Amino acid sequence: MTSALQPVTVLGLGNMGFALATALLDRGHPVTVWNRSPHKAVPLTDRGASLAATPADAIAASPLVIPCVVDYDTLYALLDGATGSLPGRAVVNLTSGSPEQAHQALAWFRSHGADYLDGAIMTTPPGVGSSEVMFLYSGPREVFDAHRTTLAALGDPLYLDADPGLASLYDAALLGLMWATMTGWLHGTALVGAEKVAATTFTPVAIRWLSTVNSFLTRYAGQVDTGRYPGDDATVDVQIAAIDHLIHATAARGLDTALPTLLKSTMERAKAAGHGSDSFASVIKVLAETESK
Repeated sequence: MTSALQPVTVLGLGNMGFALATALLDRGHPVTVWNRSPHKAVPLTDRGASLAATPADAIAASPLVIPCVVDYDTLYALLDGATGSLPGRAVVNLTSGSPEQAHQALAWFRSHGADYLDGAIMTTPPGVGSSEVMFLYSGPREVFDAHRTTLAALGDPLYLDADPGLASLYDAALLGLMWATMTGWLHGTALVGAEKVAATTFTPVAIRWLSTVNSFLTRYAGQVDTGRYPGDDATVDVQIAAIDHLIHATAARGLDTALPTLLKSTMERAKAAGHGSDSFASVIKVLAETESK
């Protein structure tokens, strides 16, 4: 019996590409795959996926093509000799790269007769296929709308804007948020761990605290957009005094003080720029300074 679901081609079967193909098979999509090392496709072909001999054959097999390879150089290299299969195809590129590369890719694929959408995967491979995780997309809205239902097999599809570079820009910004948050959690875990508090004991309290931090972000977002930072909750001056307690507690337990010291130095730059009596959101003024300035 022929499936009514859209056929999809996945180019590249690294850990992420394999997860993408698996999620599509789980939803019942006819899936064609290609990988430089064909043996990686065996678990997928055992489930009904088709293995293409060449990238050109893989592209020709489906109206929707999802490349997920290590970088853009690899992507263009595997498409060398396969451009004749691109006209009429929609390419949703989940290869990580820069906003500038996304702009170049849109022009390149259009020049070869293909539609193009850039994407960013906001999870690790085990999360692919869950509606709880985000996949970010940017580029022509009509391409997103045409394939949204299929893309939902991978995760919750969130369309950002017609600017094709925004998905990768959000990706970089959100990864920065993740690393800063996880490093802060690890520092806090080390701090309470010095008093024999288990990470599993501290973490539920930390997660509850993050829900309060979420409310700070929501309030501060409006201040950032308007450029007004009323210090009616906690000023930069107050935060500088508070972080001294963190630095002292860290040093007293023989732990690395580099992270809180860095944070304090950023606050002090904001104070020196005249924002001592403003809210913490005013720190963006020093973070957003250009090099030329």
